[in-house]
Amino acid sequence: MADVPFHQRYPAALRRHLDTGGEAGLAAAAEIGREALDARVGVVEIVDCHFQLTEELPAASRPAAVNFLKKTLAAFDVASRGFADGVERYEEQRARADDLEDRDAFRAALVNSLQEGFFVVDRDGTIVGVNEAFEVITGCGEEGLPYRWPYPWLVDQDEAAKRLALLVKQGSIQAETQIRHRDGRLTWAEVSINSVTAGGADGDAYVGTIRDVTAAKASAARESAVVRLATAVGIATSVAEVLDIVLEELRAAIDLSRVVAVMWTRSGADPEVQVAGSPEPISWGDLDPFLQARFTETRDWPPLSVQAIGTAGPSGPWLGIMAVLSGVGPTALWLENAEPRVIGGDDRLLVTTLVGHLSLAVQHVRQFEIAREASSTLQRTMMPTTKPPVGFAVRYEPAASPLEIGGDWYDVLAVGDRQIGIVVGDCVGSGLSAAAVMGQLRSSARVLLVNGASPGRLLDELDSAAALIAGAYCTTVFVGIVDVDTGQMAYSSAGHIPALLAVPGGSPERLTGATSVPLAVQKAGPRPEAVTFLAPGSTLMLYTDGLVERREELVDNGIRRAGEVLAETIESSADVVADAVLQRMVPKDGFDDDVAIVVYRRPPAPLVIDVLATPDQLSGIRAQIAGWLRATGIPDDLGGDIVLVVNEACTNSIEHAYRGATPGRMVVCAEAKGRGISIRITDFGSWKLPDANPRTRGRGVPLMRAVSGDVFLDGTSTGTTVTMNFELS
Repeated sequence: MADVPFHQRYPAALRRHLDTGGEAGLAAAAEIGREALDARVGVVEIVDCHFQLTEELPAASRPAAVNFLKKTLAAFDVASRGFADGVERYEEQRARADDLEDRDAFRAALVNSLQEGFFVVDRDGTIVGVNEAFEVITGCGEEGLPYRWPYPWLVDQDEAAKRLALLVKQGSIQAETQIRHRDGRLTWAEVSINSVTAGGADGDAYVGTIRDVTAAKASAARESAVVRLATAVGIATSVAEVLDIVLEELRAAIDLSRVVAVMWTRSGADPEVQVAGSPEPISWGDLDPFLQARFTETRDWPPLSVQAIGTAGPSGPWLGIMAVLSGVGPTALWLENAEPRVIGGDDRLLVTTLVGHLSLAVQHVRQFEIAREASSTLQRTMMPTTKPPVGFAVRYEPAASPLEIGGDWYDVLAVGDRQIGIVVGDCVGSGLSAAAVMGQLRSSARVLLVNGASPGRLLDELDSAAALIAGAYCTTVFVGIVDVDTGQMAYSSAGHIPALLAVPGGSPERLTGATSVPLAVQKAGPRPEAVTFLAPGSTLMLYTDGLVERREELVDNGIRRAGEVLAETIESSADVVADAVLQRMVPKDGFDDDVAIVVYRRPPAPLVIDVLATPDQLSGIRAQIAGWLRATGIPDDLGGDIVLVVNEACTNSIEHAYRGATPGRMVVCAEAKGRGISIRITDFGSWKLPDANPRTRGRGVPLMRAVSGDVFLDGTSTGTTVTMNFELS
């Protein structure tokens, strides 16, 4: 029987055993098993053969068949016992696998039920698993897996790369970032990622959650905007500034393009319109009829009303929001959207919250504007209104805070025919009280100048006046009296910042030769006086401390910088110098104190032109006169007229003085006098009486009279002198 193959013997023996049973059948099975072991028949082959034979057996016969198989595998004791156990474990594991499959399905359902997005990242940064919420938040679902770096929803890849590196380093990150949904929307998400340790050689992997925080972030931004805007508009000083603040703070929160305020001030008149977000100012007539009609309707709305306005019906989209302010007269506000859109409840709530703050802010600035206009009027009435004499320029620059009226003042006053008095003062403090003190002291100083008081005597008298004026204590004053003919200036300073004198080719000088204590402060004796000389072409500047004082530096540095400006503009007119000083010295945020400036550029020496009275001399005369006028500081328009009439007067001399004779001398003399200049044209020929009714000729004298203030003709048999005086004030 040993020569019969295993696959033939085993089926026959098994069938006999199942038919007859008993120990004989099992002994045959053991023998077959030993022979199979000797023939190196594998256990798998034996088992496979057995199950092929028993696959269709009824359940009742299967135990006897298993016992037969056990006896067959007795020679394979360990293997046979392991297989028998394996058969039983197979049944158990299959049941367990079915259970695990149910668990996986449950877990997948649970993960997909989460409102937060869930994702799995492998060690290379590739996302290999996501849930349904992840797709809702990013627009990227399971069908697009895997998502390799860089992910399609990233907005700032550089920042995301830094966070990925941090995740690898420390094993977890939590961050708030902006993402782009697959449909193009920009949203904000909070992302949290943590490492998990996988078995085997796969190393670390990561699981993460992602949550849409766009609404929460927008809400926080709106709340922050309310706080910032309420704070900012509380210190605004004009309606225009309020609107600019509203537009800046709400541009991002509710996507505004412009803000328009309409204020009805007088019955029957067009309302006042102010706008932020438009390059040019607009008036009521510039608004389109649709907006005009909506603004007009708001006059019947109750205060603090807020309403979305559109053209497509009650459901939107809307063009913007109209709001009515309270407590400031009929005033409506239009918040215009950059694009028509649906306006949500959060937007309405934001504007409703702001309307109260805006109402208070507009009330504040309207009162502020009234007070500012009053203060500006007061300042204008207290400053000189006439033009200063030739060579002088005056400037008054109020502090950056419009209502901080200061006690700074200046005055330039002609004293007789040859002298000009200059006063610059600064009262302590600010506001209307300081301005009132300034007005009284300025009036007193003017009276003393007119009555011929010298600088020292004037300050002594002002001491007496200051003692009677509340708030005048410690006022500083600088007084100078200039002789315009000689250039000599007497001066005295009552504790005032030193005047500056710049001369051509030299360094600026501080005038400190006659300094004493401020007004109403006890002093040892009479106020001192000093004398200095102003050379032709030199520049003198008197000023108040607001020009040179800065909180962060020494006042000497400011004085030095002002002197440098004088030196650099030494050949410019007084007006040019004054403008340059203010422009160069102004701080970034404006002057924090009032500034008063008086600049005197002593005109050049009198101009004398002595030439033959011939036509070829006219162009040279015109050029010299024009240059002298510019150096004197005469405005260009007036200078052009003066050159014209001087040319006409010289032409008359050339044509008439020496007719029929050899041309003789003609002398042109120009000099600055008091508030103007005087020009004389003299010839030494005969005098011709002007035609009473000139036609094509003889219009020179009428032209001279039309341009100049005074024209004097002095004609004799030995010559003629034409004198023309030009007043600047």
